[in-house]
Amino acid sequence: MIQLPPSPLQLIDDPLLKDFPVKLYIKRDDLIHPEITGNKWRKLKYNLIEAREKGFKSLMTFGGAFSNHIYATSAAGKEFGFKTTGIIRGEELTATSNEILMFSKINGMDLIFLPRLNYGFKDKITRQYKDDFYVIPEGGSNEFAIKGVVEMMDEIYAEITPDVVCVAAGTGGTLAGIITGLRGETKALGFAVLKDKGLMYNFVSKLLTVEKEFNIINDYIFGNYGKTTLELIKFIIEFEKRNPSIKLEQVYTGKMMFGVYDMIQKGKFKEGTTICVIHTGGLRGRMKQLGEIF
Repeated sequence: MIQLPPSPLQLIDDPLLKDFPVKLYIKRDDLIHPEITGNKWRKLKYNLIEAREKGFKSLMTFGGAFSNHIYATSAAGKEFGFKTTGIIRGEELTATSNEILMFSKINGMDLIFLPRLNYGFKDKITRQYKDDFYVIPEGGSNEFAIKGVVEMMDEIYAEITPDVVCVAAGTGGTLAGIITGLRGETKALGFAVLKDKGLMYNFVSKLLTVEKEFNIINDYIFGNYGKTTLELIKFIIEFEKRNPSIKLEQVYTGKMMFGVYDMIQKGKFKEGTTICVIHTGGLRGRMKQLGEIF
């Protein structure tokens, strides 16, 4: 059976926010599984179910050499009995070049490297091997990913009715799933980690089959995807001192949380607002870039 338990919903009781009349919850999807964590599990779950129902025994997917999606797919393959192949963007590296590739190889994933100039061939590869592999798109974002994220929203609504749900947005799959799963007057806020706001809207819009209100905030990018600043690092360090059970990373969740705190402190949320932020995992990125600091 392809199933993991629901993640906990936690009220953030942060003294820094005690003078602001809002409630801040965090959906702890980082705690779902040690390796198939956060939104990676939400995106993979129904893809795995679809693959099994169609009789596939092998999965193929795509990503960079530091891709959390590659990492999670290799772990899911091992956990649920699929062979896995990862098409890696970039020049060929050894499997021990970084933690992501080494872990994926240990889990049995075959790694195939495509130079960036040739990475556009992934669509051709998909067509060529579609009968032998269940192909999951880069980042895992497709209609089955949306279904998994809607399930996460159902878990939240079983406990609270938030006014706003916030998430870090990269490829847009998780934000699209949140928007699809909105009920009543709840709004969705995506905190972009890419500079191009228009591109983000396109990512999300292509995945949506419903017309619901959402907004993308691009004031907290800190340079661009994968970039960081001392201001962001300081925020993460101080946040974790006050909230020691919650770990953040600088690529996704740290930027989102910085933005949410800044907006709360600037009075962007009206009095009595209940905010739910989504912890999408990704803590492998924190370990790679900030291990010595933390």
